[in-house]
Amino acid sequence: MAADTPRIAVVGAGSWGTALALQTARNGYRVALWAHRKAHVQALRNDHRNNRYLPDAPFPDNLIPEPDLGCCVAAALTVIVAVPSHSFSSTIRMLGESGMAPEATLAWATKGLEHGTGRFLHEVVDEYLGTRRAAAVVSGPSFAAEVAAGLPTAITVAARRKSIARRVAAQLHGRSMRAYTSTDVVGVELGGTAKNVIAIAAGISDGLGFGANARAALITRGLAEIVRLGIAVGGRPSTLTGLAGLGDLVLTCTDDKSRNRRFGLALGRGMDAEAAREQIGQVVEGADAAAEVLRLGTHHGVELPITEQVDAVLHGGRPPRVAVEALLAREPRAEFE
Repeated sequence: MAADTPRIAVVGAGSWGTALALQTARNGYRVALWAHRKAHVQALRNDHRNNRYLPDAPFPDNLIPEPDLGCCVAAALTVIVAVPSHSFSSTIRMLGESGMAPEATLAWATKGLEHGTGRFLHEVVDEYLGTRRAAAVVSGPSFAAEVAAGLPTAITVAARRKSIARRVAAQLHGRSMRAYTSTDVVGVELGGTAKNVIAIAAGISDGLGFGANARAALITRGLAEIVRLGIAVGGRPSTLTGLAGLGDLVLTCTDDKSRNRRFGLALGRGMDAEAAREQIGQVVEGADAAAEVLRLGTHHGVELPITEQVDAVLHGGRPPRVAVEALLAREPRAEFE
C-alpha cells in the first residue's frame, strides 16, 4: 500500500473499535489501532487479530496495532474513538495532548453520557478539543462481531456540519456497511445511550419469563420515553424513530449478542448485578447510563417510568419482579396525548 494512502486512527481496541478498524481497513485506508494496555497491543500484533473479542476476524496488512497514542493519531485524516463511556473524557483529554493534527476529524462511536455529570459526549469534545474541531458521532444498530465479519449493517453519522458527516460516512461506507448522515448530534447521542437502559428492562422481563407480549410493550413504550426525552433536549423525533433510535433499540432489546439484554436476563433470573457484570466480562453501558438518563429526564421534567424502574433495580435494591409489576400497575392513560 502506498505511503500516501490516507490514514485512519482508531482509539480503543475493544470489540467495537476493532470492528471499525477492520471496516475502514477493508475500505482501503491505512489504519492504526491503539489500546490503553500495551500488553493488549502486543497481543494484537503477535496474533494479527483480537483474540479476546473478535477471534474470527484476522487483521489485513493495512491494519497496524500501535502502542503509542501520539504515533497512532499522527497524520491521521480521521481519529475514531471507540472506548467505554467511563473512559471517554480521559481519552479526549489525552487526545488533546497527543499532537493530533488540528485539521483531523474526530469521530466517536461511544454510546453513553459522561459519568457523574450526565453531559452529552459532544459537550466533552467541545470542552477539551474546542468547538472548531471537525467532529462527528457514529451510532446505529451494529453488533461488532457482525461488522467484523462483513455482514450487512446500516449506521448513522451525525455532525453539526453536513460536510463533516458526509466525510466520515464516506470513510465507513462500504460493500457491507451503509452509512447515513444527519445533523442531529444530540438525537443520535441520546438514542445510542437510552436504548441500552430499555434493553436491560427487556432482558429483565424475559428473564422473569414474562413473554413476548411484555417485551414488545417495553420496546414500544421505551421508544416513547426516548422520543419524549429527545424532544426535550433538542433532538428530532425522526432521528429517534430511525437507525440511531428505533433501529438500535430493537437490536439491543431482542438479540442475545447485546450485553445489556444479557445483563437484564441475568438479573431477571436472580443473579445480582455484580455477578452479572462478571459473567458478561465486558462493559454494560446501560447499567452505568440508567442513573444519568434519569437525571437528564428529571432536569427536563420528562417522565421516564421504565428508566426509573431499571435505576431502582440497579441502585435502589428493588427486586426485578417488583419493578416490572410496578410498570404494569400504572394507571390507564391515553397512548398518545
